[in-house]
Amino acid sequence: MNEFFTSFSFNEIFKATMVLFAVIDIIGSIPIIIKIKETSGDIHANRITLVSLVIMIAFLVTGESILMLFGVNVESFAVAGAFILFAMALEMIMGIEIFKETPMNGKSAGIVPLAFPIIAGAGSMTTLISLRAEYEMVNILIAILINMVIVLVTLKLTRRIERLLGPGGVAILKKVFGIILLAIAVKLFASNVTQLFE
Repeated sequence: MNEFFTSFSFNEIFKATMVLFAVIDIIGSIPIIIKIKETSGDIHANRITLVSLVIMIAFLVTGESILMLFGVNVESFAVAGAFILFAMALEMIMGIEIFKETPMNGKSAGIVPLAFPIIAGAGSMTTLISLRAEYEMVNILIAILINMVIVLVTLKLTRRIERLLGPGGVAILKKVFGIILLAIAVKLFASNVTQLFE
């Protein structure tokens, strides 16, 4: 218990929460959520959030061990992830499509595109590995839980949020978080690429 309170840090929780919020970009994904709702009829917000939470916590706890199993170090994964984050940022800022997903129907309609790879995708996994190197595990777990609450609320109130922000508001938010994500990708690349050649 004492170790928990020693590791607990509001500063780390805030930073980790904001980084994950930018990477997950659930607000910027509202147009995708609406499109999935229109094609599949409905999405299961609780199920999608739970699956995303399980994937992210599982990767946070076992991700480094899985990488070691394949002979990949954290630095290599972080650099590869930086390229993915960079591509995601370009999509958000420039409005271009780089990642193409196959549309699905039925119960997997929400889980496959939304839970994975949009919410708990390569970008989130890379970020979690990077956060582990900088922050305490308990603070990252709390940051994940906070983001999952935001995801759940957003999934349940998608239509209202879209009407509140309007198409222009959603587009602006998408570009703002795209720039933040681009900065994160550059920082992630710069802080890990030199260690690959040491």
